[in-house]
Order: sequence, then C-alpha cells, then structure tokens
Amino acid sequence: MLEPGASAPAIQLPDLSGASRNLHDALGNGPVVLAFYKVSCPTCQMTLPFLDRLAGSANLIAVSQDDARDSREFNQRFGISVPTLLDSPPYAASDAYRITNVPSIFVVEPDGRISSAVAGFHKAALEKLGERFGVPLFRDGDRVPDLRPG
Repeated sequence: MLEPGASAPAIQLPDLSGASRNLHDALGNGPVVLAFYKVSCPTCQMTLPFLDRLAGSANLIAVSQDDARDSREFNQRFGISVPTLLDSPPYAASDAYRITNVPSIFVVEPDGRISSAVAGFHKAALEKLGERFGVPLFRDGDRVPDLRPG
C-alpha cells in the first residue's frame, strides 16, 4: 500500500452513472479522501457509513471494486451518499495504490501527495480524519472496535 509522502497515482474511473471522473479534477476542490472498498467486505460495511459522515465537509470519494449495480445496492443499504467510482477488474486504480486489502483509505493533498494511508478499520486514525475535517465520525452510542483488519 502506498504510504504517506508518496505521490498519488492519477486515476480516471467511471462513476455509477458511467460518467468519467478523475482525481486531478477532484483535487481542485481541496484534499481528497479516497476510500477503496468491496461490497462483500464486512469491515467495509462497518467503515463506509462512518466515513459517509464526512459528506459535505470533506471531498470524499468512494472507490468500489464491484460493478455499478452491486455498488448502488451497497450504497443504498448502508446509506452511502458520497460519489462512488468503479474500479473494475483488472483493478487498475487499486493496483496503482498497491492495495492488498480493503477498506483502504487515503488522503490526497492538492499537491498530489498522500498525507494519510490506512488499511482496515482503525478507530484512532478515523477519529483523526474526522478532526481534520471538523466532523466527529463516532457518536455516543456507536459501538466500534479500536481495530479491525480488512
């Protein structure tokens, strides 16, 4: 997995409607949080709804390793409202970021450098991410582990 300090690979992927979107354009609106996931991944199912709480405060983009139909169903089932891009086989974007498991979450700064990279569910790292964007990702009553590998 690419580490902080590395240059973020340029990616261009279709969104759920088939329109092409790219990281370069998204970076024009500030830092981008890229969250790679698979719909069948239990850790992704737990993590993405918390990340979705960043919607409106952070430039968050979900990157699904599944097809549009399954990704739409996932988003609906788990209340995901952020833009979702599709990284279909052979997973060019996932390979470019050297992802070996999901979820994998990167923060890409406007200069194209990765400032944060987390694989799996790490409560402390997610809390730090929320603090950066002024949004508490966890609320009273949320029962979450400190760590859950992807």
